[in-house]
Amino acid sequence: MSSTGDKIKGLTNEAVGNVKQAVGKATGNDRLRAEGAAQELKGEAQQALGKTKDAVKKAVDKA
Repeated sequence: MSSTGDKIKGLTNEAVGNVKQAVGKATGNDRLRAEGAAQELKGEAQQALGKTKDAVKKAVDKA
């Protein structure tokens, strides 16, 4: 996947994770809150991967 694709999927997973956490909190559903937190972390990792790919590409392009 491209760095841009990783970043977009990461943002999406973060947003969905935040919504799940909010709904879980509002409804008292601990499972949904935990699932949302995990999805948010996954999104953060995907974004970090995308940023790393960008940095590597820049370094290779300069070489």
